[in-house]
Amino acid sequence: MRGIMEKVEHSRGVFCNRTLNLNAIRAIGYDMDYTLIHYRMAEWENRAYTYMKENLEARGWPIQELSFDPGLVMRGLIIDKENGNVVKANRFGYVKRAYHGTGPLDFETQRRFYQREQVDLSSPRWSFMNTLFSISEACLYMQLVDLLDAGRLGGSMGYMDLHRMVSHSMDVAHMEGRLKMDVIADPDLFVDLDEEMPLALFDQKKAGKKLLLITNSEWTYTAPMLSYVFDRFLPGKLTWKELFDIVIVGARKPDFFSQSAPAFELVTDEGLFKEHRGPLATGKIYVAGNAGLVEQSLDLRGDEILYVGDHIFSDVNISKNISRWRTALVIRELEDEIAADEGFKTEQENLARMMRTKEELESVYSELRLKLQRIRKRYGGPIGQPAKELESEVTRVHRQLTDVDAQIGPPWHRPPRNCSTPTGGR
Repeated sequence: MRGIMEKVEHSRGVFCNRTLNLNAIRAIGYDMDYTLIHYRMAEWENRAYTYMKENLEARGWPIQELSFDPGLVMRGLIIDKENGNVVKANRFGYVKRAYHGTGPLDFETQRRFYQREQVDLSSPRWSFMNTLFSISEACLYMQLVDLLDAGRLGGSMGYMDLHRMVSHSMDVAHMEGRLKMDVIADPDLFVDLDEEMPLALFDQKKAGKKLLLITNSEWTYTAPMLSYVFDRFLPGKLTWKELFDIVIVGARKPDFFSQSAPAFELVTDEGLFKEHRGPLATGKIYVAGNAGLVEQSLDLRGDEILYVGDHIFSDVNISKNISRWRTALVIRELEDEIAADEGFKTEQENLARMMRTKEELESVYSELRLKLQRIRKRYGGPIGQPAKELESEVTRVHRQLTDVDAQIGPPWHRPPRNCSTPTGGR
């Protein structure tokens, strides 16, 4: 176990986009899936993909050759259900990149689709990929768009209809409970254990913070999974239940933060609940309830509670905007991004140095060309330097710029070497 004074890897750090005084935070709530439990995304989503595919094959769809591709999409992309596209938009809603099916759109086609379009997530046209649980659904949809375009799915189905059927096949897989039964039966296959996670929560509890578990997962899944992930790493006979002051399963987020549903208390470990009235009690297990009830039970304001989750909409956006809870988003994918960025630092410094050289050369190059232009066009007064000499300097600086460009750009973008005196602008 890592010593408390050992430096934490930067890729596993906590980053803030505004000031957060943890002394003012009196309770910390946690989602479970992809927050307290880190699934092996490729394994989980491959199993989900398999069940969706089986459901559609039962309808007679010719999709036997399709296979799950975890690298095809990522969280944060948006499905344009109207056009069968998957897009990447900036913070203002303008599309920066787009795929139709599994193939990228060229610049002109993308501009034709989205030059005057802004992504509006309130419109049913768009489906935002909020979590890693979206990966298999989006992957299958993109592959099926290719088959639909090729006329292999038959009927008069459109891209919107296709998305509806894929989403339904995912819902069926979850309603049948097959996915979660598979995970409970073989958690070693689907879960990455992290011995530091239980200790971090134990640190927070000993520091005087109230700990909350608020998950949409049902009790029969939550109990065995948290026992598997937490209990082995806790001191003595302590179990995951003793870590949390309030446990709420089946929370129905995002409605949990915006509606006033009653809470039900767990009566038996088999999952029998009874209706609960009054404040939530420490050490009890509840289903449903609402954010206001949590605040009343703990006698806290919303801004005294920090909620940590992985779902961009229901864990962060709604809890912040409706309940005014402080929020933290778990983005596991950033670990690889940060590690890659740090590994690129030396090359980045070299690129920055070359860009400074390029800027200096281009300034000199422009000045020389302007002088040459004035000599040739006979205006602006005497230059004090022969045209032949200027032409030689222009050629020399242009050669240096070409060399720098070749070092900066990737091989397929490197400009051809041209030693002749240029007549046009760069």
